Amino acid sequence: MKEYDIAVIGGGPAGMMAAITAGRDSNVILLEKNSSLGRKLLLTGGGRCNITNNKPIKKLLNSFDNKNFLKHSFYTLTNENLLSFFEDNGLNFIEEDDNRIFPETEKSSDVLKILEDNLSDVVISYNYEVKSIKDNFIINDEIKADRIIIATGGVTYPQTGCSPDNYFLTSQPITDIKYGLVPLITKRDLSDIAGVTLYDVTVSYRKIKVKGNVLISHIGLTGPGIINLSNEISKDLTYNLLENEKVEFDERIAIDLCPDFTRDELKEKFTQDFQDKGKTMVKNYLKMFLTNSFIDFFLDEIDLDGQTQLSRINKKSKNRLIENLKNFTFEITSFNDRLAKVTIGGVALSGINPKTMESTSIPNLYFAGEILDLHGPTGGYNLKIAFSTGFLAGLSAGEKQF
Repeated sequence: MKEYDIAVIGGGPAGMMAAITAGRDSNVILLEKNSSLGRKLLLTGGGRCNITNNKPIKKLLNSFDNKNFLKHSFYTLTNENLLSFFEDNGLNFIEEDDNRIFPETEKSSDVLKILEDNLSDVVISYNYEVKSIKDNFIINDEIKADRIIIATGGVTYPQTGCSPDNYFLTSQPITDIKYGLVPLITKRDLSDIAGVTLYDVTVSYRKIKVKGNVLISHIGLTGPGIINLSNEISKDLTYNLLENEKVEFDERIAIDLCPDFTRDELKEKFTQDFQDKGKTMVKNYLKMFLTNSFIDFFLDEIDLDGQTQLSRINKKSKNRLIENLKNFTFEITSFNDRLAKVTIGGVALSGINPKTMESTSIPNLYFAGEILDLHGPTGGYNLKIAFSTGFLAGLSAGEKQF
C-alpha cells in the first residue's frame, strides 16, 4: 500500500491549487478520475477562462450569500496573490466589463498549463476513481494518507468527471443539490427570434431583480441577466438532484425592457411624442427602445399592429404598450440543465472550519471548491471560490504536522 502525507481528490481548479500549495512541504498525491486535469476549467468563460472578478475585496464578498464563510479564504489568497502567481509564470491578464479578469491570450488552456507545470512536486494518478475512503484514510484499499482534501466539484457537466456519488465519500452532512447559473426553458417556442439579445434590461422573479443582457435561444432564455436570476429561482424551488433529476415547474419572469425610464416618465414621453410624431408607425417608433429584431415579436405578443400610426393609438393601447415595455413576461417551465454552469448546494458549511477548510467532525479531512455549499453569480466569482478555498485547504493541510 502506498502512503502519502496528503491525498487530494479531484483535479479541477480547487484540487490543483490545493495540491500545488500542499505539495511545497508535503508528500502529495493528486487523484484524478479523468485522463487529464482541468476539464471543466477549460470550458469556463467560453474557453477564455474568466479567472476571477476584480472588485475590491469587500464588494466582492458582498456578492455572495455566504460571505462570512468565504472571508478568510479570500483574504488568504487575494486577487492580487492569485494573479501574481500566474504573472510570475508568464501569463498576463486583461480586465473587461463588470470587473471580469481573463488571460491576455484568451485561452483557458494557458491557465491550465501553468497549474500543471506547478504540480511537478506532486504525484498525479490519472483515470483513478475514488470509490471509498475508510475511517483510517485508506482510499480504495490501495492508498493511505494522513490528510485528505476533497475537491471533486458539483454535479454539472458530468462529462468532466462530476458525479453525485462524490457527495457520499464521507459522512459530512449535505444540503439539497440544485442547478445554478442555468438557462431557462420557456413555454413558448422562441425559434423565430433565436439569437436576439436584449441589452441592459432588468429581469425579475417575484421580488428579486437582476440587471444584465438577455439572449434568446430556440428553446428559452439565457445570458448574464437570466443565468444570475436562475440561481434565485432554483433556490426557491423544492427539489434535490440527489433524489430526482428532472425539474419541471410553472413560473413567470418579467423583463423591464426600458429600465432607464419609470412608468410615469414613459407615459409623459409617449404623450408628447405621440403628438409630435403622430404619423410615425409604432414599429418604427419602438426602435428607440427595443432591438429591431425583437419589435415584431413584441408587438405580436401584445396584439398591436406595428403599422399603426402613433396618432391613431388609443389610450388603452398606449397603456398596454407602456405596461409591457416595463413588464414583459415569459412563462418558464424548466431549466436547460445540460448548460448549468455551477451547482447550488453541497457539503454543509456548518460542518467546515472556514479558517482552515477542515471538517469540524472528522479531523484531517478538508474540502475545497464546488463540492462545498458555495456559489456565486457569473463573472469570475465561482473560480475565485475554487482557487481561494483550494489554496486555504492546501495551506492548512500542508502546515499540519504529525
